Amino acid sequence: MKKSFLLLIASFFVLAACSPSGKFSKEEAQKIGVSWKLITNFTEVDGTFKAKFTLKNGGDVALNDKNWTLFFNMSPRPIQANKSPEPAKVEHINGDWYKLVPEKDFKLNAGDSITINYFGTSGVIKETDAPLGLYFVFYDEEGKEKDIVQVADYTIEPFTTKEQILRGKGDLEAIQTAELRYKQNLVMSPIDSGQLQKIIPAPVKITNSPGTFTLNTETAIYYETGLEGEAKYLSENLKTVTGKAYQAKSGLPEAATANSIILKSGKVQVNGVSKEAYTLGINGNGVTITGSDAAGVFYGVQSLMALVPLEAFQKPAAVISLGFTQIEDAPRFYFRGLHLDVARNFQTKESVKRIIDLLATYKINQLLFYTAEDEGWRVEIDGLPELTTVGAQREHTSNMNNSVLHPSYGSGPIANDEGKFGAGYYTKADFIEILKYAKERHVNVIPELNFPGHARAAIKSMEARYDRLMKEGKEKEANEYRLIDPDDKSVYISAQGYKDNVVSVARESTYHFFEKVVDEMAKMYKEAGLTMDTFHTGGDEVADGVWEKSPMAAKLLKENPEIKSAKNLQSYFVRRLVPRLEKRNLKIHGWEEVALTKTSEGKYLPNPEFIGKQVVPYIWNNVFDVDLGNRMANAGYQVILCNVTNLYFDMSYNNDPKEPGLYWGGFVNTWDNWAFAPFDMFKTTYTTAMGKPMVEEFVGKEKLKPEARKNILGLEAELWSETVKGRDMMEYMILPKLFGFAESAWSPQRSWETIEDKTAREKSIAAGWNIFANSIAQKEIPRLSYLNGGYNYRLPLPGAIVENGMLKANVDMPGLTIRYTTDGSEPTAQSALYANPVKVSGTIKLKTFDKAGKSSRTSIVEAK
Repeated sequence: MKKSFLLLIASFFVLAACSPSGKFSKEEAQKIGVSWKLITNFTEVDGTFKAKFTLKNGGDVALNDKNWTLFFNMSPRPIQANKSPEPAKVEHINGDWYKLVPEKDFKLNAGDSITINYFGTSGVIKETDAPLGLYFVFYDEEGKEKDIVQVADYTIEPFTTKEQILRGKGDLEAIQTAELRYKQNLVMSPIDSGQLQKIIPAPVKITNSPGTFTLNTETAIYYETGLEGEAKYLSENLKTVTGKAYQAKSGLPEAATANSIILKSGKVQVNGVSKEAYTLGINGNGVTITGSDAAGVFYGVQSLMALVPLEAFQKPAAVISLGFTQIEDAPRFYFRGLHLDVARNFQTKESVKRIIDLLATYKINQLLFYTAEDEGWRVEIDGLPELTTVGAQREHTSNMNNSVLHPSYGSGPIANDEGKFGAGYYTKADFIEILKYAKERHVNVIPELNFPGHARAAIKSMEARYDRLMKEGKEKEANEYRLIDPDDKSVYISAQGYKDNVVSVARESTYHFFEKVVDEMAKMYKEAGLTMDTFHTGGDEVADGVWEKSPMAAKLLKENPEIKSAKNLQSYFVRRLVPRLEKRNLKIHGWEEVALTKTSEGKYLPNPEFIGKQVVPYIWNNVFDVDLGNRMANAGYQVILCNVTNLYFDMSYNNDPKEPGLYWGGFVNTWDNWAFAPFDMFKTTYTTAMGKPMVEEFVGKEKLKPEARKNILGLEAELWSETVKGRDMMEYMILPKLFGFAESAWSPQRSWETIEDKTAREKSIAAGWNIFANSIAQKEIPRLSYLNGGYNYRLPLPGAIVENGMLKANVDMPGLTIRYTTDGSEPTAQSALYANPVKVSGTIKLKTFDKAGKSSRTSIVEAK
C-alpha cells in the first residue's frame, strides 16, 4: 500500500556528499524510496518480531555513514539487538519516536537498494502498527543538521501470511477470512420488522397497541416552563424528518388537545429510579412525554425520534405515522460515559460536537474529555501560554531533552503540518462553546489533567516557560509552575515508551500548577453557565523506577519516613491532591491506580484511606487483574467500569491487518459491548488478550458482593486515539460499537446476566444478540447516514465460501444486503445481489450494503 506524505520543506542547504556534483538537492532527496515489511512474528525468541526497511536511491547522490538519519513513529515496542551485522540499526528514542541510523561504512550509491533487518518486542499485526511519518534529516560534514525532508515514496508491504497476522506461537485467535466469517455467521438469522427492537437502548417497558397517530403540519408542540431547550431540540429534529419548522408553544393546554406533542415534568419513577426517568405515550390525540426532570423529558424526546420510521429520515415527509405506544423508562446506571482522547491525535471542535450529538441520541450522559497527555495539551489556559504554543504542536527536535514535543503517531517533523493531527487546541471560547453545546444535550463534560504520569506535554511546556523567564532574570516566577526535579537521574520507561513523562511529586510548584489549571477550567465552566463539580486526575501507568534517583524525592522520603519508598510516592501525591480538590467542592475521578497501593512485590491492593472521600476509580483492568473491579467495589469504593475486554472502542474489531486499532487487551466488537454483565463480569470475560479461554483465571477470585452493587456507579467506553486520525476514523471506531455500549449502560438487566448454567446462558445471549443485530442492521445503522449530516460508521464484511462451484454468503448483522462481482471489479450498489447460492467461477468479491447505500470493505473468495 502506498503512503504519500506531503513534501514540506522550510529550506534546503547545500550538503557535502559523494556525488558527481558534490551537492545535495531537494529533488535528489525526494528520489529516495522507502519500503517496510513485517517479516514474521514467529522468531526464535517468542514474543519478538522481525521486520525490514528497504531503501532505494533513485537519485544521483550517495548516502554514507554520516550524512543521514531516517526518523519515524511506530507503535511503541522495545527494539532488540541484531544478532548479525546490518548496514543500519533501528534505535528507540522516546515514546513512539524511532530512528534508523547508518552503521560504520554504510554506503547507498545512486541507483542502488539496501535492506536493513531489525527485531522488536511483541507481535506486529496491523497496518496501523507500521512506521509512519517518515522523514530524513541530513547532516553536514561537521554532523550538524542541515535539512529535513519528508519521505514521499513510501510503501508498507501487505500482511498476508500466518506469521504476519498472528502475534506469535501463543496467539490463539483464528485468522480472519471470508470462510471463517461464513462459519461464524451461520448462527445468525433474519427476523421480520415486527420482532425488531423499537428503540436502542431498550426501554424498561414498552407496550404497543392498535392504532396510529399522524404527525403532520398542524401538529403543535406545548412545553412546560423550564423545558424550552427540550422543546427547541424536538422542533429542530422533527424538521429534519418532515421538512417543516414546528412552533413550540410555552405552557400546557387546559384540556386534552388533539394533534399535539406535550412536554412536561412530574413525578416519574421506573424500576426505583427517579432521575432521568420518563414516560412516553402516543395515542389518538398525539404524544405526551413526562419526565422526572428535564433530562428525563430529553430522553423521552430521543425515544420519540427513534420511533420515527427510517423512510422519513431518508426522504422527509410532511405526514408521519406513529403507532400507539406506552413507554416507561429510566436508566440502569446513573453514569453512562464516553472517554474521548483528543490529546494524542487532535479532533476539531466541530467533530467533538458531532460526538456529543451521538451521545445524546443514545442516552449517554458523560463525556470524559481527555485534553492532556504525553503527546499534546489541547485547552488554552490563561497565564500559561506555553501549554498551547509548545504543548499543542509537535515537530522535529535534535534532542528529546529540548523543550519541545517531538513527532508522535505519524505527525511528521513540521509543526502545524496541514493534513496531520499532531497540532491543534481549543481556545477558551471553543471550550466554553463545547460545554454549552453539551449542556443543551444533557451531556456532562468531565475535564482532565493526568498526573503524575502521562504528563510530558505539560512538563515540556513548563520547561519552555522556565527557560523564557530565566532568560528574563525572573527566577522566582520561572519556578512557580515548574514540574520536574532537574537533577533527577531516574531511569524508567512507561507503557507507551516514554522516559521523561512523570512530574516531581516533591515540588510544591507541581501542586500549584494543578490548582492553576483546575481553577482556570472552573472559570470556563462558570462562563458557560455551569458549575464544574467533577475533575479527572488521571493517575495511571506510573512506571517502575520513577523518582528513585531524584534528589528532591530522596529529601522528601527522608523527611517523611512513613512513606517508606519511592514506590509509594504516587499514593502520597494523591493524598496531597485530594484535599485541594475537596476544598473546591470537586468529586475526584481517576484511573484505578489513584485508589491503590503497591506492595513490594508490585501487586496492587485497594487503598482504604480514600474510601468515602469522593474518590472514584475507573477500572479498566480485567485481563491482567481479573477481579480488581470487584475488589474495589467490595472494599467500599464507588467505581466506574471501563473493562478493556468489552468497552474499549480503540481495540480493533479483529486481527484483519487492514482493520485499524490496537489489540493489547484483545479484540473488541459490537457484540462485546452489548454482551457485558456489570455485576458478574466473569460471565462475559471470555478470553485473554491472546485468545486463550479464561476459566482458570477466575478460580479463587473475588466476585461482586450483592451489597456492593450500589458501588457500581456506571460504565464508560474508552476511545484512546493512538491510531485515530481525523473525524472519519473517530466515528468509524465508535460506530456501531456505541449501540452495544448504550444497551449495557442504560437498559435494564438482561435475563441472561443472571443465568448460572453456561449452556443456557449462552443460548439466551445468542437469541438476544440475534434480535439486537437485526435491529442494528435493519433500522439503526442506516439512520446514522441521515443524522447530523451523516456519520462514518463501520459495516461488517460478509462471510463467503465456494462449495462445488456454488457461492454461499452471509453476514453477521442480518438485514444488510450482499452484492458481488466475478470479474475482478469492486462491488457497487448496482452489482449482482446475493440472495441464494449461485454458481460462480474465478475471483469473487463481495461487500455488504445497508439501506442507506453505504458499504463494507471487500471480502474475497476464490472458486477453485
